[in-house]
Amino acid sequence: MSDTQLTVTLSGGGLDDARRVVRVLEGAFGAPDELPSGEGATIRTATFTGEARGDAGQQEAGRLSAPVTVGVQGTPEAVRRASDTLTRAFTARDQGTASGDQEQERQLLLEP
Repeated sequence: MSDTQLTVTLSGGGLDDARRVVRVLEGAFGAPDELPSGEGATIRTATFTGEARGDAGQQEAGRLSAPVTVGVQGTPEAVRRASDTLTRAFTARDQGTASGDQEQERQLLLEP
């Protein structure tokens, strides 16, 4: 697989919810550069860089405490894989996609 970069922004829910979402993505993208932090933050981020993994099986997500809005940005392939991974693990609603020259961005609402 080729090198990939995926940036994830999370809002809503708590720190545990943000980390739960990132752990699900680890199955497809490996460990993030840094786990989301900041108990009082309203927006959290995680970036995955390096070698992409093959499609992982269903990750045990657990339950979110509140709705979480997730934005994923990267190559079209990375965004597709992230979206597929999250929609398999959580109840998700697609809230839109924006495409650029070489990147894509998608927003999902993950529900408890």
